Amino acid sequence: MQHFRHLDGATMEELFLHRPEPFGHSDDRDRLATALGATLYVPATRGDLVTTISKRAAEGVTSMVLDLEDAVADDEVEQGLQNAVATLDALAERGPTPMMLFVRVRTADGVGRIASMLGAGKAVLTGFVVPKFTAHTGPVFLEAVAAASDLLGRHLYAMPVIESAEVVHRETRDGELRAISSILAEHRHRILAVRIGATDMCATFGIRRDRDLTIYDVRVVVDVIADIVNHLGRTDGTGFVITGPVWEYFADHERMFRPMLRSTPFEEQDAVLFRQQLVSRDLDGLLREIALDRANGIQGKTVIHPSHVAAVHALSAVTHEEFHDATDILDRDTGGVQASGYGNKMNERRPHRTWAEQTLLRASVFGVTRKGITFVDLLTALVDR
Repeated sequence: MQHFRHLDGATMEELFLHRPEPFGHSDDRDRLATALGATLYVPATRGDLVTTISKRAAEGVTSMVLDLEDAVADDEVEQGLQNAVATLDALAERGPTPMMLFVRVRTADGVGRIASMLGAGKAVLTGFVVPKFTAHTGPVFLEAVAAASDLLGRHLYAMPVIESAEVVHRETRDGELRAISSILAEHRHRILAVRIGATDMCATFGIRRDRDLTIYDVRVVVDVIADIVNHLGRTDGTGFVITGPVWEYFADHERMFRPMLRSTPFEEQDAVLFRQQLVSRDLDGLLREIALDRANGIQGKTVIHPSHVAAVHALSAVTHEEFHDATDILDRDTGGVQASGYGNKMNERRPHRTWAEQTLLRASVFGVTRKGITFVDLLTALVDR
């Protein structure tokens, strides 16, 4: 597996100082979690799943979830489960699949059923997404994933989704997150990443955020996100990679507020029309939310439309400036401060060290862009392909 592998060699040479490196199931857990990028959800009931997955892989998608939960009607769950198993088996028969594949189940027994039904498909299954993860329900799911791993003879990962009322409600939040943190610590080697279910959080209050706003404008939800990162996203060895919530919109509409994308970067790249196209498809809001995800300690993102993948990955690549700062910070472990080589900020070696380490980890899977290359260049290359 490799990010941006669908770009041709000349384009890669033009864009990247250091190209993205391959990654795989046997990689270090944190590296694999960082490589998730945009995780595309698709209903497990789709009849053309094998074709769809192959097509998305060719377009640069590197992680997908076959969804048996919210995306599937109650009376279609069994059909979806059978279809998910058949799809994984069929993909395995074709050879290695260049992406991470997960199944989001509804109940813990669904994990065992899928594992017991899989044939060749066990070779392409990365793990399971656990919905509405709580301190009460979580252990049963994680034990089921462990049992499935033993049955299939393959290390399977779990990705819990934090979205329940116990976490959303202020009076129970801290206690619930402490309990969840303890449970996840017991299964650390199996937890690939922690996902945030902002749609369910909004539903607790009857809210659906408008496309002119990001999730960070919904205060009751952003407070929950901040506490999830505080409890579960620490960089002291106790935390996990936290992935961003879904952006729901992808079609043209009448706008109430001004677009969230500045014009200047696009004018400098002669890409004004491209900017207009992004705005018309609500991708300006997505780009803004991705930037806010990163600012709040979150990596990667749940997506429900293929057009969102390029935006997530374009903003995941490490810029030449970030790489220059990170390598300078890690050059010596003696503390102190020095001006950035770009002459626009101060780099403090001890406070910025963890940031620098995470930046180089991200660089290994998403690459480092050449000096002067911006997200506009990357996004244009990915969208125009």
